[in-house]
Amino acid sequence: METYTAERLAQGFSWTECPRWHADRFHFSDMYNRRVVSLTENGEAETIADVSGREPLDGAELVPAGTGHLPDGRLLVNSMFEKVVLVVENGRAEVYADLRDLAAGPINDMVVTASGRAYVTQLGFDLWKGEEPAPSPIIIVEPGGAARIAAGTEHLMGANGVAVTADGGRLVTAEAFANKVTSFDIAGDGELSNHRLFAELDELPDGMCLDAEGAAWVAFPISGRVTRFAEGGEILGQVTIPQAEAGSSTACVLGGADRRTLYVACGFEVYDFAKSREGGQGSIWQARVGVSGGASRP
Repeated sequence: METYTAERLAQGFSWTECPRWHADRFHFSDMYNRRVVSLTENGEAETIADVSGREPLDGAELVPAGTGHLPDGRLLVNSMFEKVVLVVENGRAEVYADLRDLAAGPINDMVVTASGRAYVTQLGFDLWKGEEPAPSPIIIVEPGGAARIAAGTEHLMGANGVAVTADGGRLVTAEAFANKVTSFDIAGDGELSNHRLFAELDELPDGMCLDAEGAAWVAFPISGRVTRFAEGGEILGQVTIPQAEAGSSTACVLGGADRRTLYVACGFEVYDFAKSREGGQGSIWQARVGVSGGASRP
C-alpha cells in the first residue's frame, strides 16, 4: 500500500466541500460563505461565484455544494436547501433545474458528463434538523435542465460523492449511510443499471473521485484520511492529514497539470453555519500521488 502525507495549501474558509479541477484550475465550495473559490498553486484565493446576493426560494438557507461545468463552460452549482441547480453566467446565479419535487432532502454533490448531463446526489433527509437517514435516489439533470429520478437508485442510502469514468460508461458513488462505494453502468440515454458493490468500507464515506486506473479515492471525515480502493475493495493507498490541524476530511479530487495532485477539503464545523463562517477553520490540503486522475470526472 502506498502512503502519502498531505500539506496544507490554504485556510481561512468555512466548511469546504466538493473540490474540482476544471480548465487548468482548482476550485471548491466555501459552503457557508456562499461562494465557490479557486486557488492558485501558491494557495491564493479568488471567488469565482458568489450566490450570497440571491433571493432564495421558499426562504431556504443559501448553501452551495456540488459543482460542475457545462460543455460551453458555464458553471453549475447545487443550492443544497433550495433544492435547485443554479447556472452562473456573467456573475449571476439563476435556476437551471428545479429539483424540489424530486429531492426528499437537501441536494448534495454533482458530476457533469462530457455531454452536459448532470448526476445530482441527495441526502434523503435533513441532517441539520437531526432527522434519521433515509433512501436517496440519484437525480439526472439533462442539458437544458429537465430532471428525473434515475431508475433503480431509489434504495441508495445517502449517495454522496459521485464520479464518472473517463469513457463515460460508469458512475461510482459513495453511500455515506451504508459504508460502501457503489457502481452503475451508464446507458446512452443516461439511465443507470447493473448496480453493484465497488468497495465495502469500515466507516462513513463522504466525497470521492476516480483515477485513470479506475480506482476510487474516498474521503473519510471521521478518521480524517483519504483511502484509495480498487474495485473489489482492495486498499491500494492512503493519504493522511493531521486531524488536529485539519479536522474532518470531507472530499477530494485529483488535479494539477498532470492530475497527480490530490486536493482534500477539510473543516471543523458543519452544523453551525455562523460558527463555521466566523471560525474560518476550513482548509485545503494537497499531496502528490503516484497515479493521475486522467480524464475521469469531476
